[in-house]
Amino acid sequence: MNITESKFYRDKCFINGEWVGADSGETISVNNPATLKEIGTVPKCGTNETKRAIEAANAAWPEWRAKSARQRSDILRKWFDLMIENKEELAQMMTVEQGKPINESRGEIGYGASFVEWFSEEAKRVYGDTIPDPMTDRRIVVLKQPVGVVASITPWNFPNAMITRKCAPALAVGCPVVIKPASQTPFSALALAVLAEEAGFPKGILNVITGKASEIGDELATNPIVRKLSFTGSTEIGKILLEKCSGTVKKVSMELGGHAPFIVFDDANIDDAVAGAMQSKFRNTGQTCVCANRVYVQEKVYDEFCQKFVEAVSKVKVGDGLDEAVASGPLIDEHSLSKVEEHVQDAVQMGAKVAIGGSRHELGMNFYQPTILTDVTPQAKITSEETFGPVAPVYKFKDEKEVIELANNSPYGLASYFYSRDIGRIWRVAEALEYGMVGVNTGLTSKAEAPFGGIKESGLGREGSKYGIDDFIEIKYVNMCGLDK
Repeated sequence: MNITESKFYRDKCFINGEWVGADSGETISVNNPATLKEIGTVPKCGTNETKRAIEAANAAWPEWRAKSARQRSDILRKWFDLMIENKEELAQMMTVEQGKPINESRGEIGYGASFVEWFSEEAKRVYGDTIPDPMTDRRIVVLKQPVGVVASITPWNFPNAMITRKCAPALAVGCPVVIKPASQTPFSALALAVLAEEAGFPKGILNVITGKASEIGDELATNPIVRKLSFTGSTEIGKILLEKCSGTVKKVSMELGGHAPFIVFDDANIDDAVAGAMQSKFRNTGQTCVCANRVYVQEKVYDEFCQKFVEAVSKVKVGDGLDEAVASGPLIDEHSLSKVEEHVQDAVQMGAKVAIGGSRHELGMNFYQPTILTDVTPQAKITSEETFGPVAPVYKFKDEKEVIELANNSPYGLASYFYSRDIGRIWRVAEALEYGMVGVNTGLTSKAEAPFGGIKESGLGREGSKYGIDDFIEIKYVNMCGLDK
């Protein structure tokens, strides 16, 4: 697919309802990770353009928040309908710029749209409270109001859904948004702006700006007009943004790094566990913050699980994501590929065995073989660092107490998974795991209806579900007195 021929292709930023370039005229090249060929360019904007986007959003805010919840809901619903209506073209654009298999891209468009649908409905359910006052001539009323301009900084691994998951609740409650997509995958974000314009969002309510991450991020984090910043990315960058946001005491949501344990107990259905490990680990070529990073298997079923896991991985076809038969695409860039190589080589030097894969794929470029490592040691880098690639390290454990300690021995606390058919164990382990999300007998947990987010150094706040709207509102207490006169 030549995405430059798509009706959704834009090589300009979207600020205050206008398609504009960078003040300097500079651009950033965007390459297809499967071919390494340039597919287009986007503006290389910086501080000044970001300020204008923020100011445009702020100027548009009074009109947007004054609309009824039903009016905002109707526009969001139209945005959702347009995403579903154009799913195939949006999916192909995503695969070309991000590399994920086309079936996964189709799934992401549907998944991303589900947040717009969910919050279009939740827009009508932002309820306040009345609280009994101890004095008879007084009433306590609690109002919920939009926080103000929201900044959204999103990653390249889910270039559609990470935007909708952040922006749909903000827009639903009456906040305008300024979106900074990853430079590797800007076209999916700009396509959403095309659809937002068609859906009827007023000018300035949704803005998309591409360019210098450091300059744009710094302005979004320090500008006092921005009252909320939502970020998905590395823990390292998240900590920097938290420091910058502290200067203006912004509300923040941080969805940061993960290092998910995937535990298989000896009473598990092994075939189901293998299927779940395949879903969790190798989806998006292992480039997800919630994917299984450490696979712990109880001694009694270790050999059986490893054998079946290797058999499943051996059937995975690697290649360009536009091929319908492909299940594993390229890594996003050379830096990511080098990190995967480093983790595998380090683990092998520490005594791990390569059960399958273990090197760059014969296709070359950014492709890496789906890999399973067995007998991995705790000292290996892959045990403590997030790999973000198609490599599954497998560890053997003795009992429940040991594996819970191993699983919790991480500064991260985003997602976790385990397989068991013992109802007592299911409750004990689910409550003991120090993670914001726990998948029991499943390798996929995220959905619009459920709260997505982590604890410890994996972040702050929740996205999705009825809880996901809370971070975009302020609570105002009104004390009404003298009512008996």
